[in-house]
Amino acid sequence: MIRIVIAEDQQMMLGALGSLLNLEDDMEVVGKASNGEQAVALAKQHQPDICIMDIEMPIKTGLEAAEELKGLDCKVIILTTFARSGYFQRALKVGVSGYLLKDSPSDELASSIRSVMSGRRVYAPELVDDAYGEENPLTAREKEVLVLIADGKNTKEIATELSIKTGTVRNYISTILDKLEVKNRIEAITRFTEKGWFK
Repeated sequence: MIRIVIAEDQQMMLGALGSLLNLEDDMEVVGKASNGEQAVALAKQHQPDICIMDIEMPIKTGLEAAEELKGLDCKVIILTTFARSGYFQRALKVGVSGYLLKDSPSDELASSIRSVMSGRRVYAPELVDDAYGEENPLTAREKEVLVLIADGKNTKEIATELSIKTGTVRNYISTILDKLEVKNRIEAITRFTEKGWFK
């Protein structure tokens, strides 16, 4: 019997996933969590074979929880609505065994769980194409500037915080817009967020 813990902050989705997997002859849901912290606690308590996690959850994200579970003999499958290459790359770094999208057919989840149990890795094909085609183009300093912009700071405040001249900040912003192929700061933040490059 494949023992499973599910972590999902939307209660209806959590219930539906639990019911769906319990219908499988070779699977049993031994715990349900509504955030990443609960997921880690349940995984330690029940020692499941597989932990299925959403990414964006309160208290602790699915990726943070997956990192914590690395020492346990528990494989992690990320199940999310976010087809973002940045998230996918982080998931690969923490060693998840699967990364699936919620709009996949439901029978795909059960077969993916069996594949992962047999030692294979299962990733949504559209993410694999994205991940190898796109890396975050910004340098560490440019990203720092963009994070401050996202925090609502203006050019002068960014210059003060980073101990650089306002002209230098403007140069950074111009480079950021060019690299992200956007017209303004708002579009830059949106694009960077959509790609999952903010950590």
